[in-house]
Amino acid sequence: MFAKKSLGQNFLIDETILKKIASTFSVCEDDVVIEIGPGMGALTKYLVQTKAHIICYEIDGRMKKYLDSYQSSRCEIFYDDFLKRNFSRDIPSCNHLYIIANIPYYITTPIIEHILESNLIVHGMTLLVQKEVAERFCAHPKSKEYGYFTVYLNHFFSVQSLFDVDPLSFVPVPRVMSSVICLKRKDVVFDLDVSKFQNFLKRAFSQKRKTLKNNLGSKDFEKISSFLLEFGLSHTVRAEEISYEQYVQLFLVLEE
Repeated sequence: MFAKKSLGQNFLIDETILKKIASTFSVCEDDVVIEIGPGMGALTKYLVQTKAHIICYEIDGRMKKYLDSYQSSRCEIFYDDFLKRNFSRDIPSCNHLYIIANIPYYITTPIIEHILESNLIVHGMTLLVQKEVAERFCAHPKSKEYGYFTVYLNHFFSVQSLFDVDPLSFVPVPRVMSSVICLKRKDVVFDLDVSKFQNFLKRAFSQKRKTLKNNLGSKDFEKISSFLLEFGLSHTVRAEEISYEQYVQLFLVLEE
């Protein structure tokens, strides 16, 4: 089976890595696991062994002859574009919901956004992503990798990079290093308007060379100035210097 570049296909063939990815969470038969882009079922064969209810989404119809052997009442396979599907309708009642997948690198962020916009409570995600994307998702304040999406993910999850994956573990061999990341749902998530918070973060990081005050605009100048003073922050502070917790506090102040 040749890989389609247009679909970002690089097939993971390292059995040791596949087993590690499938066993990141201790899932049971009362849980649901979503796999996005199962391909020929290299990871699927290990996921079905967990006894959880597996739901797969594969856009490439060529994979049907490989995946149909896994189709059962406990493993549902939808040959559809995950990004265009209202997948929340496919999820049966369950104890915990997990996402475990080797997702196409070029649509990593849209896939995660689509998951979060579903408003489903996802207990955890294990994702194989490009290494530089993993570094961005796991970044800390005051680092060049730290950005809007880092903060947005931190609203829902504790994010950790588990291990790197060598390009030789794939066919065809990609030109980039890969990493497996784990996102675990936080026990306490601040109660706020997530859509507004997301837009607020996008504005805050809109131009990284400008100060936070300039990016957020002059409308709330006094509130922002008071906030910076309260936290001992300079009026020239930039977006990448503010922690997730501080962004939540600033957002709540501006929403008053």
